[in-house]
Amino acid sequence: MASPYDQMTKTDKPGGITTTRSRQTERRGSRRCKFTQLMRIRPSDPERDSFEDIRGTLSVSRSGIYFQSSVTAYEVGMRLFVTMPYSKGPASMSREYLAEVVRRDPLPNGLFGVGFKILMEMGLPGGFGSGYSTNGR
Repeated sequence: MASPYDQMTKTDKPGGITTTRSRQTERRGSRRCKFTQLMRIRPSDPERDSFEDIRGTLSVSRSGIYFQSSVTAYEVGMRLFVTMPYSKGPASMSREYLAEVVRRDPLPNGLFGVGFKILMEMGLPGGFGSGYSTNGR
């Protein structure tokens, strides 16, 4: 007798031939969302050639981002400073992160698909609304 798993994974093809679907395991730790958010990307290593890349995200998860770029300098293992959401406005709610490139794909359109994982948030803990005051009160 077939187990419940076997019954769920069988597919019937025309002519009475039955096949079993192959199992694919999801390796990602969190779900991905496909939306565009502007970000500013710079290399964190002062030894590397400097560049500033302003791009929109294609796919976002809690710990990683995927985007397309024409910049050829991205390499797997490269550390980056990423500001997002990026805005030149003085009252923007941007945050800066340290990230590492984990993927670089040449694309048919001549661009590169770049994926990075976020390692940590940069800046002071607590930010502006932390309750810390320097006026002596």
